[in-house]
Amino acid sequence: MDLTADLIRQTHTAIAPDTVRTPLVRAARLSMMLGLELYLKLENLQHTNAFKARGALAKLLTLTEAERAAGVIACSAGNHAQGVAYHATRLGIPSVIVMPEGTPFNKVKRTGDFGAEVVLHGTGFDESVAFTLDLAAKRGLTFIHPFDDPVVAAGQGTVALEMLEQNPQLDTIVVPVGGGGLIAGMATAAKALKPDVHVVGAQAETFDAVKAAVEGHPGQTLGATLAEGIAVRAPSPANIEIIRQTVDRIDLATEAEIEDAVFDLLSHEKLVAEGAAGAGLAVIKKNAERFKGQQVGLVVCGGNIDSRMLSTLILRGLVRDGRITRLIFKLDDRPGQLAQIAAIIGEAGANVVEVIHQRMMQSVALKQAELEVVIEARDAGHVEEITAALKAAGFALRIGSEAV
Repeated sequence: MDLTADLIRQTHTAIAPDTVRTPLVRAARLSMMLGLELYLKLENLQHTNAFKARGALAKLLTLTEAERAAGVIACSAGNHAQGVAYHATRLGIPSVIVMPEGTPFNKVKRTGDFGAEVVLHGTGFDESVAFTLDLAAKRGLTFIHPFDDPVVAAGQGTVALEMLEQNPQLDTIVVPVGGGGLIAGMATAAKALKPDVHVVGAQAETFDAVKAAVEGHPGQTLGATLAEGIAVRAPSPANIEIIRQTVDRIDLATEAEIEDAVFDLLSHEKLVAEGAAGAGLAVIKKNAERFKGQQVGLVVCGGNIDSRMLSTLILRGLVRDGRITRLIFKLDDRPGQLAQIAAIIGEAGANVVEVIHQRMMQSVALKQAELEVVIEARDAGHVEEITAALKAAGFALRIGSEAV
């Protein structure tokens, strides 16, 4: 079976009753910041908080009665796993999910909560898939591949059908890329509906296998990535061929750019998005001049980010924006100075979050004290105003490890 626009339309009809027709919303703040009209397709509102539920359901609906009775197996870092587990349980089909060791705990738990048997094996998808195929053969289970299957890719392609129905004026659609199933399906659907629409892929710089394959050079894997949902070393050859024919280009995003983008979606648009979606926004941000004046659609492909990672990301984002800052003072050890510092900070309109007063470490002279004050300010400019006021009052201080 080949991935075609007709297959995608038929698949959309089949899965529509049991998937969410997610909204396409204008990102007002980000549009103003970037100088373009940005529309977000909120697949993080899908039943399993990711687009993968579409392809999983599409494949499950094609199984014979015997295959349903025997059960299914999938290998996934999380979103495909949850999609298969959710819809399999809903359809009364037993499911086994092999997940790489180190998969975020929230994804493991949610997959189990959806009714699947979870098996942890390997350090990544590519190491886990061979084990999964062996287990499928031993137990007579049908393997549901997360991206190397035209029916699964057709399910993912239904995202583009909906986007262009919701806003036919889109000039460009930006799609996160891992194994290539989402962008192959979406590009096939989008180009059939609107041949002049641009389709741009977004990959993490640390896992650029699809871009490298399309351009004909070896890919690289440089370690861990925040965008673990698209951290694929071996994309589907069939998807690569479709991407060559239908996708206009693939751009890369660094880890810092992805982190900033996830923070932007949360702080500016109040959307919880995982790193793969952040890669898409990061590519738009770094190419904002290229997209200027256009209507750009971005697939917010999932929202299953680990809560502990999200909390750390938020704090780091606040530090980068200057909204949380650590001021370090060396003071003569005499009464009243902490009160004076606190008063200056308060008068400047900032909040004191934490205070550490250190007298005992030998890096501090006997008659001196080191004071660390963590403050919450409006932005970096506000921090400059506060430090200027403190210096004017005679206090020597530095921000973090940097001298002021």
